Amino acid sequence: MKAVLAIEPGDTSPVVGSPPVVVDDDLIRSHLPLVRRVVRRMAHRLPPSIEMDELVSWGLGGLLDALRNFDPTRGTTLDTYAQWRIRGSILDRLRAADWQARSARRRLRQVEEAYRAVEGRSGRAATEEEVATELGIELGELHEMLDDLGRREILRLEDIGDIREGGGGASSVIDERSPDPLASVLARERVDLVAQALEGLSTKEKTVIALYYQEDLTMKEIGTILGVTESRVSQLRSKALIRLKLLLRDELGRE
Repeated sequence: MKAVLAIEPGDTSPVVGSPPVVVDDDLIRSHLPLVRRVVRRMAHRLPPSIEMDELVSWGLGGLLDALRNFDPTRGTTLDTYAQWRIRGSILDRLRAADWQARSARRRLRQVEEAYRAVEGRSGRAATEEEVATELGIELGELHEMLDDLGRREILRLEDIGDIREGGGGASSVIDERSPDPLASVLARERVDLVAQALEGLSTKEKTVIALYYQEDLTMKEIGTILGVTESRVSQLRSKALIRLKLLLRDELGRE
């Protein structure tokens, strides 16, 4: 909000054939209720995971476009034009976010399948070079994919245990007060399976998982400890979670 409001007073964007609109802080502030009104109307049709502040931020981009490009000679009011641009800006960002998420999930499936294919043939942990070859890409491109997947949180440790139908995730805790003994046993079993799968990771992969999830360190802090870049930590985290997911599937398949 502050970054947007810090726009230099007197900023103008002339439209051919009409006088320029002077965009200053007062004009922006006076139209903030309009942004919030548009956001409220749209919010009830959107997933709860999308925060209001994020929608307002996207809407502000549309408001600035409207204020800079409004042409009073076209027979519409500034408020009407601004509402259209605010809504359009939010929809554009929503479409972009959805496309990026779907694209990232598709890349994740491709990388998972490559790891599964290589390890199925070799009977051992796949190297990054082998996975890149399986995908038909350069090693650097694989690193970029793993880094991107790690930063997007497409694959999370909390979701790993959900491989089993009805699973509660790797972060499931056993409630000793649970009235359902079977549920408690199954929860304990999931924890044991995750622990077994972790043993199949490399030392560096296990270290990244432990520091990130147990010690709650940032990727930058982990990189300092391991003597690698933050980007490399992101890659290692993604690789560890992919391999952990595959190892868990193998364990469940043997049952």
